[in-house]
Amino acid sequence: MAADFRLGIQSYCFRNFKPLDRLIDCLKKVGLQYLEIWPGHLSMDAPKAHLQAALDTLAQEGITPQSCGQIMFSLDQQATRNVFEFCRMAGIKAVTADVEPEACAVTQKLCDEYDVNIAIHNHGRKHLYGRMSKLDELFASTSRRFGLCLDTAWLLDVGEDPLRAVARYSDRLYGLHLKDFSFDSQGKPHDVIVGQGGLDLPRLMQMLDDMDYSGYLSLEYEGNPQDPLDEVRACVQTVQDAIAAL
Repeated sequence: MAADFRLGIQSYCFRNFKPLDRLIDCLKKVGLQYLEIWPGHLSMDAPKAHLQAALDTLAQEGITPQSCGQIMFSLDQQATRNVFEFCRMAGIKAVTADVEPEACAVTQKLCDEYDVNIAIHNHGRKHLYGRMSKLDELFASTSRRFGLCLDTAWLLDVGEDPLRAVARYSDRLYGLHLKDFSFDSQGKPHDVIVGQGGLDLPRLMQMLDDMDYSGYLSLEYEGNPQDPLDEVRACVQTVQDAIAAL
């Protein structure tokens, strides 16, 4: 195995489990130590002392932030700086993000200043950057400071292949949301255990291993928000099994 997979979780899975100590308890129960922090658990606009105290608590519990998001970047430079200052504090190198088109240039300049990359989160058929053709347009007009947090399920939602996206954006693949959908007769998506829907999980992990993938790897299961622990544990197990089989 070539890649150093650090399997973590997008904390939105536990969006109903607040404050931070409840999130930490959930991570312990599912056996994960890496975290992509949803702003609902920790706002990047909070005072630095509050953010540092939260990071200290995570460190004491053996939990490492790998990313944060999803963040909407706009022309509000102070809000962008707040996010990047947090990234500097946490040692985060790529942010799961959406960017307003008119804010791309200024956001890119701040990426250079802070040495932090933007990982665009494709978010399905209604999203500006939901299709690969739209990602192509964005990446053609930006530097490699702009890359992708590939959400595997939401790419399935637009009828495109996550494996093709891994190959196409290998040089800009900064993060992944390991997420899977099945679709009902009306085409409505439903969260399922990763690998049990449209995602070919073994092939995906093999591709990532072959390319020596080094970005963040976040499980995301949005179903059963009141009590998602069993489903998240099942997702963890399926991914760990796929990694072990490499």
